[in-house]
Amino acid sequence: MEKESPSPHIFIPDLWSEAADSIAFDSCTSPPPITFVCGAKNSGKSTFSRHLLNTLVPRYKKVAYLDTDVGQPEFTTPGCLSIHIIDEQTPDLTILSMKTPERCIFFGDTSSKRDPKAYLSGVYRLYDYYHTEYYQSNKLRSSEKSPLPLVINTPGWVKGIGYEIIVEMLRYIQPTHVVQIRISAEKKNLPTGAFWIEGNQKEHATLINLNAAFQVSFNRSLLIQKDSRRLRDARIIAYFRQCLPRSFSITTNKELAHALASHTPYEVPLSKVKVSHLHCTVSRNEIFHSLNATIVGLAVDRRTSQESDGHAPWCVGLGIIRGVDMLKGLLYVITPVPLSLLDKVDLLLQGYIEIPTCLLQVRGCVSPYMATNVMPFN
Repeated sequence: MEKESPSPHIFIPDLWSEAADSIAFDSCTSPPPITFVCGAKNSGKSTFSRHLLNTLVPRYKKVAYLDTDVGQPEFTTPGCLSIHIIDEQTPDLTILSMKTPERCIFFGDTSSKRDPKAYLSGVYRLYDYYHTEYYQSNKLRSSEKSPLPLVINTPGWVKGIGYEIIVEMLRYIQPTHVVQIRISAEKKNLPTGAFWIEGNQKEHATLINLNAAFQVSFNRSLLIQKDSRRLRDARIIAYFRQCLPRSFSITTNKELAHALASHTPYEVPLSKVKVSHLHCTVSRNEIFHSLNATIVGLAVDRRTSQESDGHAPWCVGLGIIRGVDMLKGLLYVITPVPLSLLDKVDLLLQGYIEIPTCLLQVRGCVSPYMATNVMPFN
């Protein structure tokens, strides 16, 4: 049997609901559950994770959500690792939802394959932040706040290095519950059981195996096969749509492209920011030129904060570099990040997250295009 969720086009199997209920209501409230959701691509990890969030919120009021899927993140743009604090249910699981994260790290690529070490470092830093601020710390106890449960969504790359990454994450996080969603192609699944345990170590996590959702009457998967590129573009478009007032009547990507092309950018002095290329080396003379018409992470340099060396800097949002004027020593940036946060930004992170082609094809404008009316920044 299937259980119809509040979403009009998503059906949650009874076994999925029973699993979510067991995590939310059969476990002790202190400490609350830390649930690691894993499985192959298109198995339904994101759908189950959001359903689990909806199940946990009524009991705990607030739930932490750690998104480690840089290719298909749930609440942010591609290329980001993030942690969110969720305090309300999502009635429709099919709707694209953009949320401001509690903390974010810009990894700068849609797969951990390019730099597994940096990827894991980012995941660990976000988990450590959650553990310190929301799970177990003197600070939390002194404030008399209850620890929050955590849901961890993971990427669908589960073979080769992807498998090794999943194992390392499980060993570091040590969740109370591990939910593995399995598809019919058995060779694409993770191993059964506590596959991450070494030697004679004992596993204290509750293991839950679920099958991917199927609609019995049609005998087909209810989980739509994702057009990854289209979904990534949709999230980037939704993010930069926030640059414009909600009152603007924009119904097509073409209209959005025109609106962004005429939108007043921030003016950023080159002397105020450093540039870091995350996955490549760029000649010193070409550093600023290479930013032209690219998406960058807007970050606070770790050396200006009290963070230890070796940690990726916190990212406050993304920006489009609309132009570079070397003679004036200025960058022109479009971003929905408020000025109060922009004032703290002193580091631009360039990765491989591309501007959707539909936002570059603007008739009458040269891209990258330079604006004459600008807003000062810093």
